[in-house]
Amino acid sequence: MNTRNRPGRVISPQSTASRPPYGLGTPAGALQVRPRLAVFAIDDERMVNPACSTETGRPCRHPLTNDMENQRLLAHEHRVKGAFDAIVPVLKRIAAMQHEPDFIERAQRIALEQLGFELPAQLLADAWIEDLDMRALYGECVLRTLRLMAEQSELNNSHQGKDEAIAFFLDSGYHAVDISPCSDGRLKGLVRYILRLPDGAVRSRKAYAGAMFDVDANVKRWVETELMRFREGRPVTADAGTRYLKVVVYHWSSSDPTHEGCAAHCSNVTLAAEAGLKRLTEFRQAIENSFCCGASVDILLIGVDTDTDAIKVHVPDANGDISLYRYVDNIELYRASVNDDASGARLKVYQAIQSASSSTGWAEGQGEPHEGMRRLIATLLINNLSQIEYVCSNWGGRYADIGHAERFISVGDGFEEFQLRNLAYFAHLHTVEEGAPDMDVGIKIFTKLNVNRGLPAPVAIHFRYDSRVPGCRERTVERCRRVKAAIEGRYQELAQKGLIVCGLTVQDKRPGSPIELIAASEK
Repeated sequence: MNTRNRPGRVISPQSTASRPPYGLGTPAGALQVRPRLAVFAIDDERMVNPACSTETGRPCRHPLTNDMENQRLLAHEHRVKGAFDAIVPVLKRIAAMQHEPDFIERAQRIALEQLGFELPAQLLADAWIEDLDMRALYGECVLRTLRLMAEQSELNNSHQGKDEAIAFFLDSGYHAVDISPCSDGRLKGLVRYILRLPDGAVRSRKAYAGAMFDVDANVKRWVETELMRFREGRPVTADAGTRYLKVVVYHWSSSDPTHEGCAAHCSNVTLAAEAGLKRLTEFRQAIENSFCCGASVDILLIGVDTDTDAIKVHVPDANGDISLYRYVDNIELYRASVNDDASGARLKVYQAIQSASSSTGWAEGQGEPHEGMRRLIATLLINNLSQIEYVCSNWGGRYADIGHAERFISVGDGFEEFQLRNLAYFAHLHTVEEGAPDMDVGIKIFTKLNVNRGLPAPVAIHFRYDSRVPGCRERTVERCRRVKAAIEGRYQELAQKGLIVCGLTVQDKRPGSPIELIAASEK
């Protein structure tokens, strides 16, 4: 029995007559009709920039790029990463004066001016006994900077555009979008930067090592979503004819594919893609086997080149099935359309999807996906064109840090307030035993980044609680402490040397809730 229901017509929260689909609008800067100089010859294979190059030195300018958003995201990246990069120079300066008479007062003044917060008083007060504990001080500075940046990011209205994005998803036939990327820090900016979706529009974006999400836990999340539709009619009622969309995101490195790819899959992009598709298929099969009678989900597999942030979207066929060989490579689409006007470039996006659907051989499928899926894929491709140009404009088409450069390990529910490439390695877990593979990969990464230099691996343990549930906060605090003890027990040698520094925070699930630090004396 085919239990997959076709996505029906849905009444959007906003009228679609007066607005273009989310992500498909033309930026104001591209509205003027004027002759466009060719950025590069299409047949030129000597390009250093993987997306485009110019003989005249003129920067790349794709007609569908959102310049204003690119400028806003660049300012956000400079602000956040600049705050973390300031830590080591400030601590070096403080370390050089630790035996001076007015050390504590001067150190606190410098930290407040340069970092935005004061240092732990006890660590400074103990400096006269022995040398200043720079490992503990470094870890504390990273964790305090994290909380400071999260608070500031929440004030910057990162949820702008959420309602429009949800309306677009509904118009495409999806009442929930659930994304499981790899926990690699280079995908930390997946939603806001690479896919250009606003915070809050995605139902869930929990990361796992190698994108190997827990099928059972995801089935439970699907059940919770459907129950909310039955009980509350959010975001649409259960008879609306929409579907739940599950997305897996794997990654690779085009510059150094055998070393800088996914560590969980030994930098083998084929293994990473195959494993992601297998999990997607298992999840869809679990829903259909368990609930039948119209219970169905759509699945989508996306690859990301972490050197350029260009995506590769594997286009499903009419049955919703995916082939690793049927896809649209967006960096090729960028090259093919960069010399066009906005209308021509947009047309090529849809032609690329149609071309992929008509592939033969191993890539052959059973027709084209439904219209909603085609619109969704087109929007993601168009949104990502801005990110490709973002990398072209600021890093010459390829990031300088093609490998790992994370600042901390994020454990638990993660910080949704800001998403930024190479900021954090994410390990989603309830217990260390269940998430041991994720933690092991993270510690391996930070052994190279920090431990081998004598710096600790900062671990931010963060869980969310529901203030509507009696005792939930207390149980969440206890979970934080339990996870901290388990981490220090698993990596006992590093913990004893002060090479793991853990910070504990909790946060209410309500949007806009403050981050609450768990003090050492709190129970």
